[in-house]
Amino acid sequence: MSAADFFASLSLGGDAASPPGRQLREAIIDAVERGDLVPGERLPPVRALAETLGVAPGTVAKCYTALEEQGVVVGRGRAGTFVTADGRHGDVRLTAAARAFAVEARELGVSDDEAVAAVFEALSITADRHAQP
Repeated sequence: MSAADFFASLSLGGDAASPPGRQLREAIIDAVERGDLVPGERLPPVRALAETLGVAPGTVAKCYTALEEQGVVVGRGRAGTFVTADGRHGDVRLTAAARAFAVEARELGVSDDEAVAAVFEALSITADRHAQP
């Protein structure tokens, strides 16, 4: 499936619980994981995709920025936005989540040790919840 085909078939649910930007970001991450969008593939320009999806250009721009911060895509100025070459299938979502956490931790001004401790605490809490019947 080409990027053009993927985006042409994409539909964002207006009545869904999550906002359109988040839906778009998750759809792109899923497509990278499935291999529908491959490393080096160019994403549509912001305005063109916004028009196709019926959303504001700012929604697409924010999505692309978040995906770039997460390492899923890379912006190359006027050349466009491309799926990163280091986006390995299967762990794209984990890498994206880790990078988003790292950005947030930096913005909060916490040390690396504090950030790592927070991750271990969250993993511990989650493991305890999953272990319960």
